[in-house]
Parts: sequence; structure tokens; C-alpha cells
Amino acid sequence: MKRILAMLLALVMIFALAACSSNTTPTPTEAPAGNGAEAPADNGGNETPAPANNGTSEIAGTYDITVWVADAIVDLTKKQIEDFNSSNEYGITFNATVEAVGEGDAATNMITDVAAGGDIFCFAQDQFARLVQANALSKLGVQAAETVKSANDPGVVAAATTGDELFAYPLTSDNGYFMYYDKSVIPEEDLDSLEKLVADCEAANKYFSMETDTSAWYIASFFFATGCHSNWVTDADGNFISVDDNFNSPEGLIAVKGMKKLVDSPMYLSSSDGAGFDSGCAIVVTGTWAYETVSGILGDNLGATDLPSFTVDGQEYHMGSFNGCKLMGVKPQTDANKAAALHRLAQYLTGEAAQLERFQAVGWGPSNLADQANAEVQASPALAALLKQNAACSVPQGQIHGSWWDIAKVIGTDVENATDEAGLQAALDNYYNAISALFTMSEAEKEAWSVIGNICGTNWDTDFPMSEAGGCFVSEPLELHAGEELKVRQGASWDVNYGVNGLNGDNLVVEADGTYTVVLDMTDESLTLQPA
Repeated sequence: MKRILAMLLALVMIFALAACSSNTTPTPTEAPAGNGAEAPADNGGNETPAPANNGTSEIAGTYDITVWVADAIVDLTKKQIEDFNSSNEYGITFNATVEAVGEGDAATNMITDVAAGGDIFCFAQDQFARLVQANALSKLGVQAAETVKSANDPGVVAAATTGDELFAYPLTSDNGYFMYYDKSVIPEEDLDSLEKLVADCEAANKYFSMETDTSAWYIASFFFATGCHSNWVTDADGNFISVDDNFNSPEGLIAVKGMKKLVDSPMYLSSSDGAGFDSGCAIVVTGTWAYETVSGILGDNLGATDLPSFTVDGQEYHMGSFNGCKLMGVKPQTDANKAAALHRLAQYLTGEAAQLERFQAVGWGPSNLADQANAEVQASPALAALLKQNAACSVPQGQIHGSWWDIAKVIGTDVENATDEAGLQAALDNYYNAISALFTMSEAEKEAWSVIGNICGTNWDTDFPMSEAGGCFVSEPLELHAGEELKVRQGASWDVNYGVNGLNGDNLVVEADGTYTVVLDMTDESLTLQPA
């Protein structure tokens, strides 16, 4: 009997211990939405465990992290991280070092040394493909991706996607363009017609300013108006594998005919500088970043609206635009729990409340759909004009090959120089031949280095070859003039380029007339001019 009682007692103790153990270990299940977002992915793409009854989870803990954001939002980001620390349900606390690193510099720094980069960082969408290729972005989990897709502008979601996977969080949707105008010069009833606006500017001896001589970004406006597209396809690693482009088409010919109506005007000016209103402009096509400048000049005469339509062969075409954005990325982590916690923070920092708070603090345009409909956002003249343009005829700026910008911007010059329809068609043919050649480049051409700039009678549209010599890449002797600027790039693309500050650095400015060789020394990544 004693032996039986002892065995029964032992079994009771075992069950008791098992019960205690089940009460102290959280069950990994799908996390409920919190702070306006679904569960984030850890570094392996798994979802965050749900909090246990005591309000903690497997990712509970204190993490030391570095966050890179633009200087304008450093203090706000510190506050938002503290808000997250005090409100999250998962027992997460971040000791965050928030550093001012601009969106362009952040991407370059990450690509140069991912391990030393910020755990969370912000970047412009045109850097996305390079960051994916460098394995600098941690993929979102399934639930996180679905929540982000449903809450944000589809164009911004597309900009953060490669293949079928989402690799970044939408931060803004305000990098597009629209039309500022001087109400004292431009009648409201003429705002929908390019032809009437050009006539108004000519009658007032005021400029219609739109940067089509040197910017493919603005040139695309005319092509999007007629239904043209240039859709670039990347593989899962972010490499460009094909393009579906119909700029060289009957619709493209209509587009350049519309462009010709503007560039042939004596009051046409190729610029996107809002300060142009201080020097004879009645219209400037630019973006939200110019609002303070334009407002300071025009005051109560400031007008802002979507782009107009142009007419070809009796049919109207509403001018389009690119719709761009900023994104927030999470660096891949070796600690899956830290990765999951970082994704939770990234969702919070890009959620509805945080985006609205950034708009209120620094005027950044939200990508969150609820915020875009907010009355306060709609009351901003610049953002209201941008949203109107986006709704009317805007194309999300997805992943675009780095060489496209140089190839497409030449269209503007060719259209200006054209004297008949054959000349306009030749501009499209030249474009088509150049874009097609991108996918027939040899490996040697992709690896080749060249000099490009406003040098030797060119305007950032001609590559001058370089040869390798003892760890350096050296150009042939070039006749350069004081004030000219140049850079060195690889594969006739802007994906990898060097300036005076190294990778993606500033342009090298020629100080004095002379004949020079351009030297890129890869041992210290310095770019110099050597007298020939």
C-alpha cells in the first residue's frame, strides 16, 4: 500500500510540474493586430508570437538599436519610439540611438557595409532595388504584408515590392509633381488646358517652367497622358530582367506632339525651381518640397492644382506624373527575436497615427489611406494638389533601371530640335534603340567604368570610357572647363557611381580650364583630375 501511495504521489507531482510549466511558457500563435498593424516578420519571415496572459511574449526584452532618419524628424522619431516603448503589448523596450542620416546617404551606407548600418533606416524608393540586391532589407511576414497593403497607397506598396514579396514599409507618398501658378496671371478657367496656359504666359511675358530638357522624371508626364508605360521587371534578388515599354508607339508620337506645344513656346523654361516665381515665372511644375519657397514669393496669389490636358488631333490627354515615396527598412538580424521586435517598431513608426504626426510636424505627405483623407491633410494646398494629380493621372514609380533616366531625358532635347513629325519619330526610335541595348550588354560592358557630366559639349548624356591601370580607372585626356561637373559610373548606369565623396558622392567640379585625365583610385575610392 505504501508503495502504491508513493507512486500516486509521484504522479501528482509530475502533473503539477507540467501544469506550472504550461503557465510560464507562451504559446507561439498568430499575434493580434496592435498599434494599428498586424504582427511583423522576424528575420526568417515568421510572425511574432502572441502575448501571454502576463502581457509579454517570446520577443519581450530590451534591445539596443540604431535608427537612421532624416534630420527633420530625429526628435520626433525619438518621441515616437518612447511612445512605442510605453504602449506596446509585447514587453518590448528599445534603447534607441536615433541618428540624422539622409535617405540617399542611408542607402549608400547600407550597401557599403550592411553590418554597420542602422537597424531601421529610411530611404528613397529609387534605392530599393540596390538594397534588395545587397541583402540589406528584411522581408515582411505574411500578416504584416497584408496589413501594410490594405492600409497604404497601392503605388507605395508597389515601390516596396520585388517579385511577390514586400521588403519595406511605406513612409510617405509625396514625391510627385503638380502645377503651381500665379493667380494674378493665370485665369482659373484656363487651368485645364496646356494650350491656354501657354498662351496666357506668352501674353503676360511670363515663363511656363517645366524641366523637360534634363529630366526623364518630368518628360514621362506626356507619355503617361497618352497611356504609354515603361514597366521594369526584377527577379527575387532585385536584378532587372526585362522591360515592357511602349514609348516608341503611335501613343508615344502623340505624347511628343503634346510636348512640342510647350517646348516651342518662347516663354518655355526648363526648370523645376519654385524660386522661378521670383524671376518671371507664372507657372512652375514641381513638388511639395517647393511649397514654402513658392508661398513666400506669391503669398495670396499662390495657386496649386493638377497638371493640365493637351489636345492632339481633336482629342484631349491629361498630363500624367510619377508618384514617388519614401520607405522604411529593417536590416536583417541574426537574432530572430530582435528582428521580430524591430518589425513591430517599424510598423508602429509607419502606422496611421505616426504618419499623421509627421505630417503635422514637418508636412510630409502620408501614404496611409486614412491619413490622406484626413481633413487637415486635405487642407494643405500642396498636398491637395498632389493628391488631385495622383487621382487624375499618376503612375507609381516602381523599380526603374538606373540607365533609364539618362536614356529617356534625351527625348526632351531631340523633341526641341525636331522640325517635323519625322524628327519626332526619330527621337522615339533613338530612345527605343538605347533602351533595348540595356538587355544585350555584355558582361564586360556591365563592368566597364566611364566618365559622364556636362563636359566636352555634352549634358550628362554621354559616357567617356575609362581603362584600368594599377588599381585605378583612368580616362583618356579630356578638355575640361572651369565650372563643369562630372562623375564616374559603372555599366552606364547610376546604380554604382563615384564622386568626390566616394560612392554616390557629390559631383567633381572642374576648378580651372585644362586637359585632364579623370582618375578613380579604388584603393581609397578617390576621384581626382590629373593634368594630361
